[in-house]
Amino acid sequence: MDLDRAVLDDLRSLDTPTVCNALEILAPERRAAGFTHQPLVCARPTLPPMVGFARTAAIRARAKDERSGRDAAAARLSYFEYVAKGGPLPSIMAIQDLDDEPGFGAWWGEVNTNVHRGLGCGGCVTNGSIRDLDDLAEGFQLLAGRVGPSHAYVHLVEFGKPVSIAGMDVVSGDLLHADQHGAVVVPLEVAARVKETAELQARRESVVIEASQKEGFDLESLRAAFRDMAEIHS
Repeated sequence: MDLDRAVLDDLRSLDTPTVCNALEILAPERRAAGFTHQPLVCARPTLPPMVGFARTAAIRARAKDERSGRDAAAARLSYFEYVAKGGPLPSIMAIQDLDDEPGFGAWWGEVNTNVHRGLGCGGCVTNGSIRDLDDLAEGFQLLAGRVGPSHAYVHLVEFGKPVSIAGMDVVSGDLLHADQHGAVVVPLEVAARVKETAELQARRESVVIEASQKEGFDLESLRAAFRDMAEIHS
């Protein structure tokens, strides 16, 4: 499904918890799925939310790559071709570290963030580790399982196949939204309705928030605010 660029801009104007709020209304069957729910480190909490189409890959770092140098290099070039041409842009990488101890070695640092950014990628969500925090590509966001100093034996295992990152299952081509809070898969069929639904939810919530900030707020005021909130339908 092709999405108008305006839809991506609308999503980018919202933080990830707000997108999750909207999806609870638009796709209630996904209320307990489709988002990260294990702790992640955000490399740059002040960056705006990132929105893009998933490119998936799996890595390992504990043991050496058993492929020859030539085969490993060819696989990496095929991977970068997938990053650049494997679907619509912008993209977000979803990379699963398959090791028993994810994050033993870092795939992400100064070099890979710059290369991926140059190929149209805005960031990554991974259960692996990241490094070079002061030298990452400008504007590139990373959500990761941990920070670590070494590559170890980090290498690609496969790409383009389903992955699971911090409890979030991702398929290549999924629409992802992520910020310092975590990430969520946005179903394409409801993406164009997320902003208006989020704004409706915000109007409802504002009734309770504003009431709670007034002098004399009490339980009866709260009950009245809940009643007023329930009457807002558009």
